[in-house]
Amino acid sequence: MLEYIIILLKGGFVMIFEGLLALLSSAFFMTSYVEENGFPKPLSKAKEAEYFKLAKEGDRDARNTLVTHNMRLVVHIAKKYVGIMDSDDLISVGAIGLLKAIDTFQYDKGTQFSTYAAKCIDNEILMTIRANKKNQACVSLYQTIGIDKEGNEITLIDTLYNDDNVAMKVEKQCVKEKLLEIIEKVLSEREYKIICMRYGLKELDVLPQREIAKKFSISRSYISRIEKKALQKLKEYMVSNDLDLR
Repeated sequence: MLEYIIILLKGGFVMIFEGLLALLSSAFFMTSYVEENGFPKPLSKAKEAEYFKLAKEGDRDARNTLVTHNMRLVVHIAKKYVGIMDSDDLISVGAIGLLKAIDTFQYDKGTQFSTYAAKCIDNEILMTIRANKKNQACVSLYQTIGIDKEGNEITLIDTLYNDDNVAMKVEKQCVKEKLLEIIEKVLSEREYKIICMRYGLKELDVLPQREIAKKFSISRSYISRIEKKALQKLKEYMVSNDLDLR
């Protein structure tokens, strides 16, 4: 619904409340139509053009009439996705697509509204289905997965516990990633490589200064100076940016 309101605002329409009203009206129409097994017939081209003109001028009743006489199209398209989403949800989402179609359709361009609306309705349903699938793949660590013998809820994070605290591991990993970002940003390429080797960053083995000196074909004392300079640069950056990675 928020996405629908944003689209209306971007398009220059000041019809938020009218949109909500029309959507509620659509839900009412849908229920009554299903129960009565009947739908209003599509409008004639002349009538459709007339109602579009009135709707563009802010006539709420004209807009609701366009919604009402195109609900048959919403149900027709929603039938393709039965089994993937609840039927009522499909109709509701399809109705939002219809509203977007009505608000953005340019009748004077010669395109048939039913063709344009069908695409908008289909796209709205597909976007919702994809969003639902994405959300289903996200599982909270604090999601209840059972109850212990004492009646206490067991969460997913409880099952991940071992001798090392899980939360602490996650926190350490976040700090490590943030530190790597800072190091790469602040240091020169050579300083970055030396610090990574010296402290075992980026999955590298920790190396003493003499081993690093051999790799760069320079003296151990020079490596020591580079290391001290790099650490000082990092310290100054974190102090000036008020960073605390402890």
